[in-house]
Amino acid sequence: MSPTALADKQNAEAHEPVEFTKSNLIYFSSVSENTKRFVDKLEMDAARIPVFATEPQLISTAPYVLLIPTYGGERGKHSIVPQIMKFLRHDENRANLRGVIGAGNTNFGEYYCIAAKRIAQKCNVPVLYTFELMGTSEDVLNVKEGLETFWTPASQNWQER
Repeated sequence: MSPTALADKQNAEAHEPVEFTKSNLIYFSSVSENTKRFVDKLEMDAARIPVFATEPQLISTAPYVLLIPTYGGERGKHSIVPQIMKFLRHDENRANLRGVIGAGNTNFGEYYCIAAKRIAQKCNVPVLYTFELMGTSEDVLNVKEGLETFWTPASQNWQER
């Protein structure tokens, strides 16, 4: 990409409409909405990372946990979708990230939930939980209880950055 084209792209992104959220759970779900169905079962306040470029960009204004699926194939090469990458390019979104929960498919072998693992490593936060596909009722309970514990005042000492 030429320097002029790169500058034009950065300028366009800087002027995109934004939506701010205080939600402690932010997730990405494609149009299949598999991850959304899991999040809905948690019955918690959650904000969704936009699927389409025409939607306002989501900006976190409070600490949050990121819940994302892993997309397969190509040895994990394209496991993190562009929408998540764009979301994490915002300084506020990286600064407020406290942990990652990953959904994946065990058929991916060593690349199971690789998107969550890579983001956690890159952003220096823990992978809090992983589950297969759309999760079981036990996964829903574990995530719900785990997040409630994670956000209790006693466990927040390390979260203060």
